[in-house]
Amino acid sequence: MQVYVEFALIENFCMDFTLLYCAKLVCKNPAGWRRIALGAAGGAVFAVVFPLFTLPAVASVAVKILSGAVICAVAGRYRRLKSYFVFTAAFTGFTFAVGGALIAVFALAGVNYQSGAGYLISSVPIGVPAFFAVTAVMFARKLKRRLTVSEKSEVTVKLYSGNDSVEFCGFFDSGNRVSYRGSPVSVIPLSAAAQIIDAASISSSVKIHTVTGSKKLKVFTADKMEIRYADKISVLKNVTVGISPRPIASAALNPDLMEE
Repeated sequence: MQVYVEFALIENFCMDFTLLYCAKLVCKNPAGWRRIALGAAGGAVFAVVFPLFTLPAVASVAVKILSGAVICAVAGRYRRLKSYFVFTAAFTGFTFAVGGALIAVFALAGVNYQSGAGYLISSVPIGVPAFFAVTAVMFARKLKRRLTVSEKSEVTVKLYSGNDSVEFCGFFDSGNRVSYRGSPVSVIPLSAAAQIIDAASISSSVKIHTVTGSKKLKVFTADKMEIRYADKISVLKNVTVGISPRPIASAALNPDLMEE
């Protein structure tokens, strides 16, 4: 079967994107679609380039496993090493499951396919419709979130740290894209932070630059955050929180939390 480079890149990108997004959903990874797309692009390039090299069987398997680990490292956002291993295991599991199922279906249907680098290239572009199905799901999820709670609608937030908790108002701010070590940062009033963390802890917390780079925020990790809106409660654990350097009336929640 003759394989065109463009076709191979497109099909493998679509399939990798689908598998990575499925792993993201299962692991509840906060990675956005850009990270998923970047990882999928790297996987597609590897799938096309790898067959050009001749390696011993053991080295070939090792390189394939390493490529999957690198793809997952690029595609996900991790707060702990354990989260990375779980995401990688999920992606690997989906890859083997889908690959085995496709081989069985192709064999039964008599469809020609070519394997290489742990990927399949077939005369039936399975990855392409799967990709469009996933993007349709992504769009539906995003639309549902927008209909459920608009970015400017006020929500009630309850933050927990140790045995202390504090409740305050907030809203999802589309302009807040602050992140720290891959985690989205929500900015809360100093008065709220002072009720659950003592002054010494606040002053010794890590500082990060805001999006504009003109200011710094002191941040800490809260044990749990409850967001109440439209008679629903979203519970997030180990949330990164920034303390506003100036007085604010409401917390500016990072919109990436809606994805989580």
